[in-house]
Order: sequence, then structure tokens, then C-alpha cells
Amino acid sequence: MAGHSQFHNIMYRKGAQDAKRARRFAKISREITVAAKLGGKDPSANPRLRTALTAARENNMPKDNVEKAIAKAANGNDFSNFADVQYEGYGPGGVAIIVEALTDNRNRTASDIRSAFSKFGGNLGETGSVSCIFNRVGCLLYRRAVAGGFDAVYEYAVELGADDVFEGDKNYLEVITSVKRFAMIRDSFTGKFGDPVESGLIWVPTSYIPYNEEISASLEKLLDVIEDNDDAQRVFHNMEQRLAV
Repeated sequence: MAGHSQFHNIMYRKGAQDAKRARRFAKISREITVAAKLGGKDPSANPRLRTALTAARENNMPKDNVEKAIAKAANGNDFSNFADVQYEGYGPGGVAIIVEALTDNRNRTASDIRSAFSKFGGNLGETGSVSCIFNRVGCLLYRRAVAGGFDAVYEYAVELGADDVFEGDKNYLEVITSVKRFAMIRDSFTGKFGDPVESGLIWVPTSYIPYNEEISASLEKLLDVIEDNDDAQRVFHNMEQRLAV
């Protein structure tokens, strides 16, 4: 069950600069508020909120920010009109891209994402135009230092019927599950190893665009623009990463 990382092509980036950090905090705050509004403020009974709170910790988000985000769920603002939406298209060099967003204005977000694609020689497509070459799977991301390390994670994953375990890089272990079994496996792993660094349903490419330095440079610029959009939450693509030398 060990092999090439399925996460090499997931561009879920945590900005290091102050401006990127602030945007990241804003996105996590929105996710916390919406999760608490829709599923309640008890993390033990609300997996979406629990995942958002884990993301806040991993990004060193101040406790006050977290508390304010949860408090917003109880005030008069109507966060129930926020919706999870997905945009699909092709970027520079024909790279397939999926953008997951959380928005209260679909027209605004669609316009912004379409503009970003067009600026870098891509085009936004219809729903299903790109996701057909990805597989939807569940994922749990744990630090390699988790109790028992790879062997313990591997053995427990086999026991629960997970699809795969990868040694993603020197810092993380990645557990892949089917969508159907994801919730059960996530809850079981949380009970045994604690909360994962990240967890959720992701898109994994079934085919890849070979790495090309020029195309990759344009792709990075496009991803930066998408990341700057307040509504965009996660982005997946199918370009191979540069091989280590």
C-alpha cells in the first residue's frame, strides 16, 4: 500500500507572506463560521467544524480569530446562503484544474474564476468537463511523527479497509479511502491517532500532464490568482511536479 504520493498534484498552499497569511486566515474563518452555523458548535459532533479547527491550528491562527469565527455563527448574519461550488476548466498547456469554492454569490465567483483562467490562456468549462479525468477519494494527512509511525498507520489502514497509504514526503503520511468509507475511517483514525493535519474529499488525477517548466511557470501564476480569491478554498490539477535531482 505504499508508493508514489497522490498529493503531489494538489495545490492547497499555505502562504508564508503576511498578505497570504491574512487571506488564509480569512478563508479558514469563513469555513469555521459556516461549519458551525450548519452543523453546530460542538466539534465532536461536527466533522466539518473539527477539520476547520485543525486547519486553524496547523496555520497558527490566533485563538481570538477562531473564537470570533465561531461566535459569528450565533449572530444575526445568515451564513446559510453560503454554498460549496466547484469550477472546472483547462489552464495553460491543457492542464486540467478543479477549483472548490465557498461563496454567497455564485455569479461573482464564477466571473472571477473565469477571468483568471482567461488571463493565463485557459478556459473555464462546464461541470464534469474536467472531473471525469479525476477520481474522488477521501484523504487523511498525518505527520510522520504520529505514534507508531508508518507501520502503525499502515496496519490500522489495512484493518479498516482503506484503499492506500503513501509516504507523501519526509513530513507526512497520507491515507486514501473510498468516498463511501471515508467518514468511518476518519472517525476511527481520529480516535486512535488524534485529529489529522487535513482531511476531506479530494480529487486525484487519473492521468497527468508531463512536467514542463514554461507551462508550470504560467500555471503557478494562475494558481496564485485563484488563491488570492477570497471564495476559492482548494485547487487540484494534473500536472506532474518537477522530479527531484
